Amino acid sequence: MLKLNYSGFEYECGTDEAGRGCLAGPVTAAAVILPSTFKNTALNDSKQLTKINRNTLRPIIEKEALTFAFSHIFPTEIDKINILNASILAMHQSIKKLNLVPEFIIVDGNKFKPLNEIPYDTIIKGDGKFLSIAAASVIAKTTRDTYMEHIHEEFPMYNWKQNKGYPTKEHRDAIKKYGVTKYHRKSFRLLPNQLQLDL
Repeated sequence: MLKLNYSGFEYECGTDEAGRGCLAGPVTAAAVILPSTFKNTALNDSKQLTKINRNTLRPIIEKEALTFAFSHIFPTEIDKINILNASILAMHQSIKKLNLVPEFIIVDGNKFKPLNEIPYDTIIKGDGKFLSIAAASVIAKTTRDTYMEHIHEEFPMYNWKQNKGYPTKEHRDAIKKYGVTKYHRKSFRLLPNQLQLDL
C-alpha cells in the first residue's frame, strides 16, 4: 500500500521522470501535489501498470490533484548537459509550473539539486512507495508516450509508437538501416561498438 505523505507538510510535491534510458525523444518529468484526502488503491509505479491502467489513472490524478505539471527536455539539450542534469532540470521546470509552492519535495531516485531553498528528500524506488511520486510517474510516462506516438508519424520506420524510443533490437536495427534523426540523442551509444555510426 502506497503512503500519502512523507514529510508531514500539507503541500508535499512528488516528482519523477520518464524516458531517461531512451535513445530518442525527450526526458519528461512531472510534479504532483495531492490533497490530504486522496485515496487510490490502483495507483502504483507507472512501470508496474499496464498502458490501459495508466491511461485510466491519468484523468483521475489530473482531476483530484491540488496541482500538477510536466516538462519535456529535448535531445539537443540532453546532449549538451547530459541525461542526469536533463532529468533534474525537467523536474525543476515541472515544480516551478505548479500553481502552489511546495513546502517539501519528494523525488524518485537518489539524485536531485536544491530548488529555491525548498526542503527535499530523494527516495529510492519512491514511485512504488508514495502516491504523489507514483502519480508523477503516471503523468510523466503517459505524456511522454503521447509525444513519442506523435513523432512516430514523422518517422514510422523506428516504430516509436511501440518502443517509445527505448533501445530495443528493432529500434537499433532501424538506426543501423536508416541512420539517426533530429529526435535521437547523439550523446548516447545508439549502436553497440561494433556497429558505430558516423554522426
